[in-house]
Amino acid sequence: MSSLTDDRPQGAVELSIGGMTCASCANRIERKLNKLDGVTATVNYATEKAKVTFAEGIDPHDLIAEVEKTGYTAALPPEPKSSTTQDDSPGEPADELAPLRNRLITAVVLAVPVIAMAMIPPLQFTYWQWLSLTLAAPVVIYAGWPFHRATWTNLRHGAATMDTLISLGTIAALGWSLWALFLGSAGTPGMTHPFTFTIERTDGSGNIYLEAAAGVTAFILAGRYFEARSKRRAGAALRALLELGAKDVAVLRGGKEIRIPSDRLAAGDRFVVRPGEKIATDGVIEEGTSAVDASMLTGESVPVEVRPGDAVTGATVNAGGRLVVRATRVGADTQLAQMARLVEDAQTGKAQVQRLADRISGIFVPIVIALAVGTLGFWLGTGGGAGAAFTAAVAVLIIACPCALGLATPTALLVGTGRGAQLGILIKGPEVLESTRRIDTVVLDKTGTVTEGKMTLVETHVADGEDTDEVLRLAGALEHASEHPIAQAIARGAAERVGEPPTPEDFANVEGLGVQGVVDGHAVLVGRPRLLADWSQHLPADLERALTEAQAAGRTAVAVGWDGKARAVLVVADVVKPTSAEAIAQLRALGLTPVLLTGDNEAVARSVAAELGIDEVIAEVLPADKVDVVKRLQAEGRSVAMVGDGVNDAAALAQADLGLAMGTGTDAAIEASDLTLVRGDLRVAADAIRLSRRTLATIKGNLFWAFAYNVAALPLAALGLLNPMIAGAAMAFSSVFVVTNSLRLRGFK
Repeated sequence: MSSLTDDRPQGAVELSIGGMTCASCANRIERKLNKLDGVTATVNYATEKAKVTFAEGIDPHDLIAEVEKTGYTAALPPEPKSSTTQDDSPGEPADELAPLRNRLITAVVLAVPVIAMAMIPPLQFTYWQWLSLTLAAPVVIYAGWPFHRATWTNLRHGAATMDTLISLGTIAALGWSLWALFLGSAGTPGMTHPFTFTIERTDGSGNIYLEAAAGVTAFILAGRYFEARSKRRAGAALRALLELGAKDVAVLRGGKEIRIPSDRLAAGDRFVVRPGEKIATDGVIEEGTSAVDASMLTGESVPVEVRPGDAVTGATVNAGGRLVVRATRVGADTQLAQMARLVEDAQTGKAQVQRLADRISGIFVPIVIALAVGTLGFWLGTGGGAGAAFTAAVAVLIIACPCALGLATPTALLVGTGRGAQLGILIKGPEVLESTRRIDTVVLDKTGTVTEGKMTLVETHVADGEDTDEVLRLAGALEHASEHPIAQAIARGAAERVGEPPTPEDFANVEGLGVQGVVDGHAVLVGRPRLLADWSQHLPADLERALTEAQAAGRTAVAVGWDGKARAVLVVADVVKPTSAEAIAQLRALGLTPVLLTGDNEAVARSVAAELGIDEVIAEVLPADKVDVVKRLQAEGRSVAMVGDGVNDAAALAQADLGLAMGTGTDAAIEASDLTLVRGDLRVAADAIRLSRRTLATIKGNLFWAFAYNVAALPLAALGLLNPMIAGAAMAFSSVFVVTNSLRLRGFK
């Protein structure tokens, strides 16, 4: 059958999935869809999307029906894709979070007085237990409804998660409290919770557990809400990418310039790009010459010289003269749109780490339920009486109810992310922390990550008998009048050394070669050696050697001459940040292998790598191929972290096991990453990985102790020896321990 399926034409659809509470839900839906003949599906818990390819003859509505049979909701994407994305998506996250936020507010407002009355004896007035019931019931039933619904869905499929334990524990606590209030002695006026630490068998008819039910619901809802809020940002990377393009464009119609929105541009249209403007779409230059700064898209630090006939890419910046461009690709066909698709594919294909608490509870929950049923059967079978039997069984469920477990992850995350923010590290969510533990390779983008990302004057070579300051003063004056990025680097370097430059006369831009003009009575030339040669100003041997060495190292060399003689060679380069070498050493100390990845040429990449002590270099990589480099390293069995700052890095950041974006970079890179480093200092990357690993270790410690308290108290509960005071104290102590343990992260250096 499958061989037939392979030959049938394929359709594809992206379904929006609703109702998932953990990664195991995504796995369940994926398995269900993949069982259908001719269907291949991947479901992403983070983006709440299912990418499905299916054979001809299958109706997408059948796929929706299959998902709904599993107990979740599914919807086809809205029809008018472009307009909807623009109008609705910014409002969508808030709308989807509103029900969860309302449940959380209800739970907190009502649970606080219930917990206070149960824990503080002076607040236990005559009918306090009935007020507790009035406040706690809506918390357990209304606020805790997502847990009960998920539990029912999971039980129908023979699965148990954190939701199962929360739902069973809170319902058991509420149910038992109702029995004790209406049929036992807990409802009598003047009843108080006795603060005695005696271990003795009791029939439980005088005990209520409403504070446990309300408190657990409120704590765990808070954790879910903050997780959902960070998850909602998954789509923001695509928005940031698509917003990079020019908003409007000057189109030539009948010899006149008319400004229209960029999305109304059609292939074949001719449009004008002035200096400093973004190029509206992919096209070919018909008139004009300039330098185009494509570093944002390609990662090349040196602006590219362009002339008629050259292809240019949308969203790159025209750094020099006026250009007339003929549009060749528009809308979804442009390089920018293709990169947006790459980011989306990388995000959807990323295997989400299942939450640790879910994995543990998959084993823990069935054991607790079996123990509660066994306890009930044992006491009934040995003639202990129905009251004592039910007390012991419910005590087992209540002590297993994960109060500290609900705090374990959110508190450590809260403190860890707070400390990170103080250090300039923004952590996106709990899955990120698990990724940091396994990383063994760190891929570093060159431009703007390990280097400054802008051209700087690094060397000045002068001929015998020439004054360096005079060379910089005259060259700087001429370059100051040019808009070219290399000229600007020389002008900045000269101004720092010799101050404000004089104003040149007869300034002229010589197309593709350099600039010429008169400064203080000298006829000055600055540009390629060919420009000077045209005026019979040939470089002496020492300057020729300096020029060749600079070019061999991948740097840009500019010749300077005046009054009939070549006088100097100025070398411009994208310099390595002063902290990068120390950062590489710190990353190595964490057991990571650094790899330098760049769109720049091999010579530039090798010289930077040699300066930093990096052995592995991958150069001359196109933006779309950066993702393939990360995939290739992953296929070799490596766990890859990627550090980048440009749009060209966004898809690779999303594909990597751990994406770290420099906060000095583009919004697209920041949104696609897992960790954002607010400062442009690479040393922060090493701090981020250390902090993430420490936070994960704290979460694991919290989970261990939260379970340890429960497990230690379970035998007492099963023996019927657990009175409510000890249960409450154990629960409170485990919660205090978890919070205190988390607060230790504030001392992270």
